[in-house]
Amino acid sequence: MTMKMKVCWMYHDIMDLYGDKGNILTLQKRCEDRGIEFELETCGIGENKELSDFDLMFLGGGADKEQISLIPDLRSRRENIKKALDEKTFVLLICGGYQLFGQYYTAADGSRIDGLCFNDYYTETGKAGSRCIGNIILDAQLEDLHTKIVGFENHGGQTLNVAHPLGKVLVGEGNAFGAGYEGYYDGRMLGTYLHGPLLPKNPDVADFVIMKALQKRHPDFTYKDLKPLTNPFDQGARKALFERFHIEAD
Repeated sequence: MTMKMKVCWMYHDIMDLYGDKGNILTLQKRCEDRGIEFELETCGIGENKELSDFDLMFLGGGADKEQISLIPDLRSRRENIKKALDEKTFVLLICGGYQLFGQYYTAADGSRIDGLCFNDYYTETGKAGSRCIGNIILDAQLEDLHTKIVGFENHGGQTLNVAHPLGKVLVGEGNAFGAGYEGYYDGRMLGTYLHGPLLPKNPDVADFVIMKALQKRHPDFTYKDLKPLTNPFDQGARKALFERFHIEAD
């Protein structure tokens, strides 16, 4: 049976601040290497899309100016996004996209931008322009998958009241200065501040996202059903970072 994964990249022309295209390319390559058909569509401001038709919805990062520019269009899609979530479309959110699915975020100029309110967390701006910047490593339990997640954080926003964090911080800051935990995962969406981009550095997480997307049309599909892939380059990069920070590898 040929499997297919349909992906919608939201606001690809605006929210691609930190190389988010690398996340899409990683998903595409890892699907194609397994014979999984990969279909990508983009959705910009004013475009008509039925988001529940997709297996995965992806929203990347952007600065305050870009986020403010798309807010009216994003809000107009709230009911359609809810429908997609209810129908098991998986959602991957990076940085600004992560913030926008919360209650609100406060921009650098102090203005409050209301989010979609799908989650209880909210984001305040860092004091005196302070930012969480640097390499970051998480210890994460994604359902049956236990893995360490590596990336680079660069955010002034301090995201608070996160009920279901993605992982425990081993190196770095996380959702806020000294938060101890980073990101958000609740089974239907995964949000994080990790750039780098995220998925090329974390093939296990890329495969987990693929699995969650495929489960929309194949509910019994499991992580173990994905054909194993080996790439010495991504494993080498992870090993180098673990050694640098004296972290035990996976």
